[in-house]
Amino acid sequence: MSPDVEHAKRALRAELRERRQLLSEQQREVAASGITAQLDELVAAHDARSISCFLSTTTEPDTREFIIGAVRRGIRVLLPITRADGLLDWAVADDTDDVAEGLFGLPEPTGEVLGPIAVNDVDLMIIPAAAVDAEGTRLGWGRGYFDKTIGSMENCPPVYAVTYDSEVLDSLPRELHDQPVTGVVTPTRTLHLSHERP
Repeated sequence: MSPDVEHAKRALRAELRERRQLLSEQQREVAASGITAQLDELVAAHDARSISCFLSTTTEPDTREFIIGAVRRGIRVLLPITRADGLLDWAVADDTDDVAEGLFGLPEPTGEVLGPIAVNDVDLMIIPAAAVDAEGTRLGWGRGYFDKTIGSMENCPPVYAVTYDSEVLDSLPRELHDQPVTGVVTPTRTLHLSHERP
């Protein structure tokens, strides 16, 4: 890992984290409604019956309303559970707001825990991001869970990252292990970016 690239990523994450913390409650609510509408359209466009998503933290674009709505429409939604070994377990979402606190203080589902390979059956993956660029490079929060998961999948479905509009950037620092995303979903639009996975 290049120290320069790692330093650039760390500085950018800090700046993006600070920007998110400055958003007002009203801005967050408007963003949450937009994200729900965009994700609903994305799922419909892919005719997805089984998806993976994530429980948003308080500073991320809110995914909870989308998850509950999808479950109530009969879509199977898998939510990630972090493990100490760097892999993700998964649990099937229900239409309640029950959450537990996982590693790193992240919100996680409370349902039956399924192993890492459970995600291999989804039609669409929706993952968190700090930022995404025009080439589909995704900047995560530095722990590598989603890069490892995507990189290990034999038949990876389309992968869309969720960010705020201001977090779609022209270019991002990229390393070999960084897995590109198919597209990005913001409160106002869905962009389709990379068409082929390496």
